[in-house]
Amino acid sequence: MKPTVTPCAPQFSSGPCAKRPGWGPAALADAALGRSHRSKIGKSKLKEVIDRTRALLGVPDDYRIGIVPASDTGAFEMAMWSMLGARGVDLLAWESFGSGWVTDVVKQLKLEDVRVLEADYGQIADLSAADPKRDTVFTFNGTTSGVRVPNGDWIADDREGLTLCDATSAVFAMDLPWDKLDVTTYSWQKVLGGEGAHGMLILSPRAVERLESYAPAWPMPKIFRLTKGGKLIEGIFKGETINTPSMLAVEDVLDALKWAEGIGGLKGMIARSEANLAAVSAWVEKSDWAGFLAADPAVRSSTSICISASDPWFDGLSEDDQRAAMKQIDSLLEAEGVAFDINGYRDAPAGLRLWGGATVEASDMEALLPWLDWAYGQVKQARSQAA
Repeated sequence: MKPTVTPCAPQFSSGPCAKRPGWGPAALADAALGRSHRSKIGKSKLKEVIDRTRALLGVPDDYRIGIVPASDTGAFEMAMWSMLGARGVDLLAWESFGSGWVTDVVKQLKLEDVRVLEADYGQIADLSAADPKRDTVFTFNGTTSGVRVPNGDWIADDREGLTLCDATSAVFAMDLPWDKLDVTTYSWQKVLGGEGAHGMLILSPRAVERLESYAPAWPMPKIFRLTKGGKLIEGIFKGETINTPSMLAVEDVLDALKWAEGIGGLKGMIARSEANLAAVSAWVEKSDWAGFLAADPAVRSSTSICISASDPWFDGLSEDDQRAAMKQIDSLLEAEGVAFDINGYRDAPAGLRLWGGATVEASDMEALLPWLDWAYGQVKQARSQAA
């Protein structure tokens, strides 16, 4: 039967992600539009983003927090190009974005002393194999595979290398172990539901030491430069951005941060995301066709929730037909106004991907799930009859 209850907000995209509940253009009324980002009001708003971020996430006082260009990608590229090469590197990859960092290090930076520790979609690399004498590059949460690291216990307290962590779909939804992370990056458009194009770069004192003691052999684009004369450019971490930011996007992320504070801060945000995963888990447990791409609950993401099909009919399809079927489900639900942009990532196995970050209401996630059953049934019936 076709469900009768629909989600109030059908935005389940994994990026850009749903705005906070109740968001509207009025939230941007105080934006410093037409003002220089270097004016007193411009710098104060950028500094406010940094200060509220530190307080919400519990970032240590001696860590630097900066707003940088080009979203999480820009922030992570900046870190890799500025710091890698001083010692050997271990690259951990179990989905497309982690694999992308492998490509950058191996084919673009062309570092020689590199080890690649990989795992297939739905699995996680052998974390225990990471060598504390080497730099370690990893994603905290695999946005395209739904697999996250369970904790930071695998990272040595007495490590000699740096840890570089892409945390873009984890931060504000998972408890990050700051004492184990030397470089952390993310973007506003994931768990906060902010607008794109801006990245956050968080540096430990050890990362700052690397920046001030090591000069890479390759030319450094202006947009990546974090030091001048061998010293950290401290202004970047006080709201003096490298290039011109969108003050509209700044106002939007301030609104998201204030909302996060009002729902219980980081604990409230984590609880909301975990509630979405719990709703999907209860549904999967009763489903006769749906399962998780991440089979191990210990590493299952609460934000990028990846669903696979394990129905004998579906298993009998070719890979192309499996992808076509999932695309049909995605299109059918979009046409019904029930869910937008939930088809699995193009490089991942055929499936669906539901964003379960804190801006998604658990009641909306619960309302969506019967629609998945309905859409799967519709596509299965239509394709079986056509065959």
